[in-house]
Amino acid sequence: MGLISELESLAGELESALGQAVSLPEVEELRIAFMGRKGRLAELMASLREAPAEDRPAIGQKANAVKLAISGMLEDRIAVLRAQSAGREDFFDPSLPGRRPPAGSLHPITLVLNEICSIFEGLGYEVVSGPEAETDFHNFAALNFPANHPARDMQDTLYIADEVLLRTHTSPMQVRSMLERKKPPLAVIAPGKVYRRDSDITHSPMFHQVEGLLVGKDVSLADLRGTLAYLVRKLFGAEARVRFRPSFFPFTEPSAEVDVTCIICRGAGETAGEPCRVCKGSGWLEILGSGMVDPNVFKAVGFDEDCAGFAFGMGVERIAMLKYGIGDLRLFFENDMRLLAQF
Repeated sequence: MGLISELESLAGELESALGQAVSLPEVEELRIAFMGRKGRLAELMASLREAPAEDRPAIGQKANAVKLAISGMLEDRIAVLRAQSAGREDFFDPSLPGRRPPAGSLHPITLVLNEICSIFEGLGYEVVSGPEAETDFHNFAALNFPANHPARDMQDTLYIADEVLLRTHTSPMQVRSMLERKKPPLAVIAPGKVYRRDSDITHSPMFHQVEGLLVGKDVSLADLRGTLAYLVRKLFGAEARVRFRPSFFPFTEPSAEVDVTCIICRGAGETAGEPCRVCKGSGWLEILGSGMVDPNVFKAVGFDEDCAGFAFGMGVERIAMLKYGIGDLRLFFENDMRLLAQF
């Protein structure tokens, strides 16, 4: 029974060695030495086949008992060392799994902005950007806003000085692009932040818009409709439909509001037998304004009178709310991780 005696002494040897171990790496070394594939216990078990057949059951039982005892001693020592190290700033446990920093994601506004720009870049449009503090000429005068237009009022516009303001739309980049290019053809898309005196669940004093402009010799209202129908189907799916309604904007004539079929009721106007709360039973949702560029705008930037073009503008937050089913605009600016983690 010499093998049983050696197994019994193995637990005592480990207990003595663990008393001298003062760090987790030292405990790990002892675990490998006693319980590793080539450790002390494995060596003893390898000699089991040389023992008499009648002794093997007793030796096997003893080996299992010793293995459990050794495992328990190792776990106890690890627990003691970790408890001792708790609160020590210089403590480092190399046996613990690595900690991954939380992975971020793009903001839903950024996702929609990138998607819109990508769609128009695929159509040959150039993405342009410019200053958020604009002159009255670029923001209003060149876009055919009369001097007494309500949009110029201090209740709507954030003025920095008499002729300087925070832009109320990104259309000034259309003016700047035409002044820089000096003649058609021209196809630009202008994403960016804009500012107005407004704040509620569907409005914010700072929000994002994308304005587009295409100018050439034979541009028609049919081109505008085809372009915006393509945009809507790319954003909301091939089954989405668009509707144009007559409207008015100082810088376009004729002008039109563009609606898309409601994303909740799919244009039916009702859900579960009740009027749809999102589209209020109409089956349509307004997403952008558009129209053919007014000749006065071409005159202000020095373009030929015989050129033609169309322009359009959309609120990015509005599209993101529809696309992702978000009911409160303010959620985009609160940095709530419960919302942002979904993207």
